[in-house]
Amino acid sequence: MNLANDERFITSIQNVVPRVPRATRRPPGHYDPPEHGEYRAAIDPIFRRVNLRAHEESFQASATTLIAAMLERGHADAVQDLAAPFVVDCFASLLGVSADLAHHIRTVGVRYTFAIQDMDEQVVGECSAELYVIAENVYRARLSQRPDPSTDLVASLHAAALDPNTAITETTAIATVRQLIVAGMGAPQAVIGSSIAHLALDQSLQAYLRTHPEELPAAIEELLRLHSPYRVFARTASEDVVVHGRLVREGEPVAMLFPSGNRDGRVFEDPDVFKLNRKGNSHLAFGRGPHKCPAAAMGRREIAIALRTLLESTETFELSGDIKMMNWLEYGPRSVPLSLVPRETPEFR
Repeated sequence: MNLANDERFITSIQNVVPRVPRATRRPPGHYDPPEHGEYRAAIDPIFRRVNLRAHEESFQASATTLIAAMLERGHADAVQDLAAPFVVDCFASLLGVSADLAHHIRTVGVRYTFAIQDMDEQVVGECSAELYVIAENVYRARLSQRPDPSTDLVASLHAAALDPNTAITETTAIATVRQLIVAGMGAPQAVIGSSIAHLALDQSLQAYLRTHPEELPAAIEELLRLHSPYRVFARTASEDVVVHGRLVREGEPVAMLFPSGNRDGRVFEDPDVFKLNRKGNSHLAFGRGPHKCPAAAMGRREIAIALRTLLESTETFELSGDIKMMNWLEYGPRSVPLSLVPRETPEFR
């Protein structure tokens, strides 16, 4: 049974575990079809590969700048110095905001991410409120420039809000921008951090990918399988349902542990082993069903640019301390201390 694509399991009651008390549901993840589909109709086209190509230069510029600073010091934290600021820069580029606002989003976004790990409710609350302010500022600023709804996230959501046939309003469109900023920070940061940690621990794979860069896309798929970031998403039974012999009662939440599913030995041979070019690697890193991650293509590009740039600009990198893992939300590291040996003439493609 696929709980992620079963109409008897809904997300409008509880979409994460443990439950996070909030006054209102946050779109789009806290909505069920068909209402959820209205948001996805506005969001999904923006994340198509053809639209992402316009942002790749700025993605690359961020990775190059951040990694150059790491190499200058010779030591760095792969999460705090690369993954966390990089993914915020990428999403700011997608939103089309000014350099000053992009910097502000990075400052607040990185602070918010680590406050969640520290379970600092005061800072989480402050940053969450500020992210709503940022989302509204982004919304107003983008609309003032009259962007194309076929390529611009805000313009697409705004067009949907103006459509009387949808339930989307300007308020929920702004809330959606806020949620996408948060989602755009957490998951790719976790995977990039996990991937760098994996390569730091596997020097032979690291060296192989330097000399065989054409294998990086396949390596990324296996890294996504092994280090899937989503571990707290949930569905709630809308009626009594028997799942593999277990009765799930109406109103009972069920956690969908994608990292566990991706290491299911009934599906993946030697599930805990990294296998380049694994056959049948139909992993769950981006979810399944109507709530499948709309930004899967962007996530793959972010991971590819970050890893490729790091590999091309170094002779080697290795751990210089203990990896510290996140406490909640995404599965991944919050700290990956590295020592790095720069390549004399890095070749950025």
